[in-house]
Amino acid sequence: MRDIALPLPLARAILGPMYRVSLHSRLPWRVQRALIDAGSALQPVPAGVEVTRLRLGGRPAERLSPRTPAATEPAAVLYLHGGGYAVGSLTTHRSLNGRLAVATGLPVYAVDYRLAPEHPYPAALDDAEAAFLELVTEHGYQPGRIAVAGDSAGGGLSLALAQRLIARHGHTPAALGLIAPWVDPNQLPERPRDLVVNGPWSRACAAAYLGAGDPADPGYAPLHGVLAGLPPVYVQADVDELLHPQCVDLTAALRAADVTVEFTESRGLWHVAQLQAALIGPASIALTEMADFLRQAVDQLPAGDLG
Repeated sequence: MRDIALPLPLARAILGPMYRVSLHSRLPWRVQRALIDAGSALQPVPAGVEVTRLRLGGRPAERLSPRTPAATEPAAVLYLHGGGYAVGSLTTHRSLNGRLAVATGLPVYAVDYRLAPEHPYPAALDDAEAAFLELVTEHGYQPGRIAVAGDSAGGGLSLALAQRLIARHGHTPAALGLIAPWVDPNQLPERPRDLVVNGPWSRACAAAYLGAGDPADPGYAPLHGVLAGLPPVYVQADVDELLHPQCVDLTAALRAADVTVEFTESRGLWHVAQLQAALIGPASIALTEMADFLRQAVDQLPAGDLG
């Protein structure tokens, strides 16, 4: 299936009602998950990508490999999907991950981490940590040759993972690619909704993920964790989405901590429009920008990370 260049007004007209129905706080989580998975059928995996199922860190996972890899040495991307820690799956992000594999020339490992409310914090972070460590111990990747990327809740999870890897294991990933990251679930949105996310749903997700935990825990709200020492970070958000202010705050905090940051803002897209990169030209361009950032970072392996 070839890419389709939908006009942005048409895409918004289609996606808005779909998200309003599927991401509704009154729907059971299992129904939301089923609806989002079904909608992902419109987002094809690009040609030239091999999808291999495996287990990583004890969880179901996929390895999406480009048929023409760009790396001469082992390197990879670990991708953590979004969905408020309560929805989202390998299915919903397979198209995005396939396109990321093609654009980087690297295998992309996607992990089906445990979801809330059945598995509240820190289950998702524990699964992400186990997946990264297994890439190092069992798959032969050096920590500095693994980029970590994610969107929305998966973006916040990526940041929390990097902080934990540095603090617990002395492992610094090559880079972080964060698409509209949700880095502080405690913050209330300034507006009731954007095209994708609405306030009641986001509050329900935050409560489900927190469970009986401490909302001040930096693993839950990594914006307030240790930022110094992080690898280069790419942040992308649309100016009209609810998480844009958090992305601005994160970028400022990273720069204050002397972390290299590239912050790109789109206009006229929506929250994680990269999911529709096969259908929307500007979304494809935004995903390619992140891929270029990650590819460059992976190629610049520090000498101290070779052992």
